[in-house]
Amino acid sequence: MTTIHNLCVAHRGASGLAPENTMAAFQKAMSFPFVQWMELDVQLSRDGVPVVIHDASLNRTTSGAGPVADFRTTQLSRLDAGSWFSKSFGGERVPLLEQVLDATIGRCRLNIELKTYNGIYPGMERKVVELLERKGLQHDSVITSFDHQALRTVRELSAEVRTGLITDLAPASLASDLQQLGASFLSIGFKRITPELMKEMRSRGIDVMAWTVNDTATMRRLAAIDPNLMICTNYPDRFAQLLQDGI
Repeated sequence: MTTIHNLCVAHRGASGLAPENTMAAFQKAMSFPFVQWMELDVQLSRDGVPVVIHDASLNRTTSGAGPVADFRTTQLSRLDAGSWFSKSFGGERVPLLEQVLDATIGRCRLNIELKTYNGIYPGMERKVVELLERKGLQHDSVITSFDHQALRTVRELSAEVRTGLITDLAPASLASDLQQLGASFLSIGFKRITPELMKEMRSRGIDVMAWTVNDTATMRRLAAIDPNLMICTNYPDRFAQLLQDGI
């Protein structure tokens, strides 16, 4: 039996066990001692405040409707972000990023995904970087995005805050693309993980996170490829089973 050393990243909190991107999901994830990282998503409210929600629209995960960007934080704070998942989570709210930072300081590191493209949220990068710096968390988090320009903007704003590219592709140019972006983190669909990819990224000092892995068989296979691979899952409880059983 081989001990598992891979880090578990709770995707949108423990989103298989509680409504995604809510304080309930983050608290549930942190109830597992081995969860040292959580992934979350950030949009920008109408009044320019980073809020934690995956979709650009409120429709799927809240009692509201319409674009997140059309609502001020005072309006967003009144929405129910839990009942869609289960009546027992009625009353959960859309958190501010600042609230999540305050709840996780000293306990859990964050992978903060900027849900932006083509500049739809002007100033988002600065708002998030300034929050991290004000909280002293510029070394305890990573800002990730599919959007290359957003990552370049973060790098221009701060030499300290780590950045990471999100992709579900693994072109031959991937390592050089990361280098050109000044990114030291790769968030990639788990089907793209190979021993060769991990070897190349490790040689370049790039941390790799595989998303989103929800069955223990796949977790076990990925863990056997490289103990440094971070495994992102909606179900930390299933990762716990992996830790108990080993590879």
